[in-house]
Amino acid sequence: MISEETMLSSQDLIQLEERYGAHNYHPLPVVLAKGRGVFVWDVEDKQYYDFLSAYSAVNQGHCHPRIIKALVEQAGKLTLTSRAFYNDILGRFEKYITEYFGYDRVLPMNTGVEGGETAIKLARKWGYVNKGIPVNQAKIVFVTGNFWGRTLAAISASTDSKSTKDFGPYMPGYKIVPYNDLPALEEALQDPTVAGFMVEPIQGEAGVVVPDDHYLPGAYKLCKEYNVLFIADEIQTGLGRTGKLLCCDYHNFKPDILILGKALSGGTYPVSAILANDEIMLNLHPGEHGSTYGGNPLACAVGMEALEVLKNEQLAENAFHLGNIFRERMQQNLVDKTKIVTSVRGKGLLNAVVVNDSEDGDLAWNICLKMAENALLAKPTHGNIIRFAPPLVMTEAQLHECCDIIEQTVLTFEV
Repeated sequence: MISEETMLSSQDLIQLEERYGAHNYHPLPVVLAKGRGVFVWDVEDKQYYDFLSAYSAVNQGHCHPRIIKALVEQAGKLTLTSRAFYNDILGRFEKYITEYFGYDRVLPMNTGVEGGETAIKLARKWGYVNKGIPVNQAKIVFVTGNFWGRTLAAISASTDSKSTKDFGPYMPGYKIVPYNDLPALEEALQDPTVAGFMVEPIQGEAGVVVPDDHYLPGAYKLCKEYNVLFIADEIQTGLGRTGKLLCCDYHNFKPDILILGKALSGGTYPVSAILANDEIMLNLHPGEHGSTYGGNPLACAVGMEALEVLKNEQLAENAFHLGNIFRERMQQNLVDKTKIVTSVRGKGLLNAVVVNDSEDGDLAWNICLKMAENALLAKPTHGNIIRFAPPLVMTEAQLHECCDIIEQTVLTFEV
């Protein structure tokens, strides 16, 4: 057994993972040991700016002192009872989060993908009870390019062969239509057995794909017209990331079912939840859904504090302001002046640049390696797209310093 006191280098630790872990991830060769705010440090104590934020799980910054304090205090009192009993934190959390987002009820879970599965189960149940869909015929509509996890239910909705190949058979009852295509969506919703439409307001894992301005409100309107539940997967786009509390807030509508996760704990503990009003949520009865850890006292204490930090520190407003600066700089200094970066897109501090890799299929990866050498961490997705999503506690001065690093790094690859 290797003790904590044994000094291991980054390479030693990478080799341990390669030898003893499943090879289901392809990380950048950086081994992180601590984090604070917008910074992380590797085991050799090199400091980096974090521009991934654990896929937006640490919107409040690494190890936010208020969230850590809530975690430690609750951990010393009570961590888990299961839902076999009441506990003294869950009801407070439920009241707090439902009032925070303006819904009647919440169902807490642990991971984002559990939130997605919970939403699908609830939509199906609503479809049978409220819409009168014949038994075992309920369908959920998804869009191309969606990503909400890698369970069998999640990959059954995927159009990415890396997620689906050699994992079938897939879950029935799904329809997949083109993203950002209202006529295709309307055609699918005309099927009377459709119970729900589940969509990311901005597709994160697909490469920060932003739909046309009219798409989301148009989709919501179609769902109302055809008596279908609009399910917003705001696991990555919510909680301030895109410059509003929820990305749907840009369009002034409230989803029938809202899915939250990631930053709901500030990156300290797995916490997710779905929110809905009574006519939807109360279709679930005891024994029909649950989780041993869902709604545990530790998660509830952390979740409330994480949401308080978002509000008190005005992190959504900061993301909106800094996002505009980031995209303007990327446009002016990279898109307009180089052949390497062809576009920048996003909202708030969820952004991506598209790299022209027509001659070098590894260009985005190599740019990320060089940025890591220059003390900034980001990662490619879908080959030629680099996602940039720093913690929302970043200052304007820090953002400009990071833009300098990104621009200078990319320019070293310019022929």
